[in-house]
Amino acid sequence: MEYIKEVYAQYNKHCIRIYQAYNQSIAEEAIKLQTFGDNFNVNRMTWIKPSFLWMMHRSNWGTKKNQKYILALDIYREIFDRLLSQAILTSPDAVGYSGSEWEKAFGKTAVYCQWDTDRNISGKAIQRAAIQIGLKGTALREFLDNGIYRISDMTINVRKWNEQRKHGKLNINDIPTEKFYPVIDKSIRNRLNMR
Repeated sequence: MEYIKEVYAQYNKHCIRIYQAYNQSIAEEAIKLQTFGDNFNVNRMTWIKPSFLWMMHRSNWGTKKNQKYILALDIYREIFDRLLSQAILTSPDAVGYSGSEWEKAFGKTAVYCQWDTDRNISGKAIQRAAIQIGLKGTALREFLDNGIYRISDMTINVRKWNEQRKHGKLNINDIPTEKFYPVIDKSIRNRLNMR
């Protein structure tokens, strides 16, 4: 099956919203500091995800171990766009790269892109891919230092929505929704195999 590979996100003129799931100590510290503190390991890769329902699928609605606290990060669009411009796919299926070119680019980058099947409210696959962007090293440091506008705790709402969902009472209009986020640069689109 061919999936639509475009970015869908909640955004405004200045910021785009991404989601992450953490344990209590990382999440509470991040909310308090409005960035990530000592409990967050900057030596590991971290993945940011604009799709709320994909994040719910990945964390099983905030019930998986070490993923029970759901954070929404509003990050500056300028930073997000810069990350897209630096991202390399985690596997060499882009139209714009030969295998050797991909290997060279993959070895140099600190920003990775992966497309995963997006989900609906029931967790079933839909005919659209959800983007994940992986950050490490200097890219992660810049993101932490300059990229975050606001961190919001969505944990209580996610728990409420999950209970409603399990009883067939969740209204799709109550949860975050995403709209098409324009990525116009052809070199980015080719490199990330967007279509």
